Amino acid sequence: MDKLKKFIDCYIDTKTCNLNCHYCYIGYSGKFQDKLMKLPHSPETIAKALSKERLGGCCLINLCAGGETLLSNDVIPLVQVLLAEGHYISIVTNGTLSKRFDELAEFSEENRERLFIKLSFHYLQLKERKMLDVFWNNVSKLKRAQISFTIEITSNDELIPYIDEVKSMCVKEAGAFCHVTIARDERTKEIGILSDYSLEENKKIWGSFNSELFDFKESIFYQKRNEYCHAGEWSLCINIVTGSVKQCYWEKEIDNIYEDMNRPIKTEAVGTACKLPHCYNGHAFLALGNIVELETPSYAELRNRIDVEGREWLQPKMKEFMSQKLGE
Repeated sequence: MDKLKKFIDCYIDTKTCNLNCHYCYIGYSGKFQDKLMKLPHSPETIAKALSKERLGGCCLINLCAGGETLLSNDVIPLVQVLLAEGHYISIVTNGTLSKRFDELAEFSEENRERLFIKLSFHYLQLKERKMLDVFWNNVSKLKRAQISFTIEITSNDELIPYIDEVKSMCVKEAGAFCHVTIARDERTKEIGILSDYSLEENKKIWGSFNSELFDFKESIFYQKRNEYCHAGEWSLCINIVTGSVKQCYWEKEIDNIYEDMNRPIKTEAVGTACKLPHCYNGHAFLALGNIVELETPSYAELRNRIDVEGREWLQPKMKEFMSQKLGE
């Protein structure tokens, strides 16, 4: 079994999207730009900058853009070389770019089994644009290619009247309810919930999805972390375009991946000095074990589902890798 060395959250500097969701923190903050990311270096150079040798072993690398991750033509070649390096790759996408899913399905079996797709299910936008069939056809492509995936919907007030529709469609198309995440308001100092309802009221509204992801995020939302956190040591936040390496979202820059690629990437734990009001993406950072003494479900448990036919959304190798804790 490959051992999980680090979790690397890589930001793709694309701030445009083919959808326009009202709860998108990039959109409501006025940060959208009509431009696609262009890699400053070749995929091979980036793979060298993020080599197993530099990082100390196999890593779970998450690729996420400010807009739609797969819009840029540079992303699929980058994924290929990172998989060839031996890493496990996660891609955040809205699931609508069919050509990209065709390309992913053509990867070798060895690479497909180390690939995970996080599908953001923007039901109202897809329904309005008559793109629901496109989304579900791309989910079917992942199933046929035996690529691990999860389906996640963002809790938002406008969607509440459609909850039964969403659940019924997910069972029909994916064999299980989608997971639910919490919309956050990054315009507020406390990074509050983006809803007219309280967190407790949202728990009652969205609890019927029986989503382990939602239950865990709800349990840590607004909970200031004062324990010793290994973010910056066991996990890193990297901007693929600039090369900036930060300890975590609000923490300091500690290195640049494009500077002196012959040495290991510098690390420095946040410790007990976390600047975030709460760990709003703790479903990854905490579930993977950045705070050793904090008991959490595994990241695999928060992403997986077993469908009505007994099949799992996570394939065996990816499930095994995502079930590990960084402290191990």
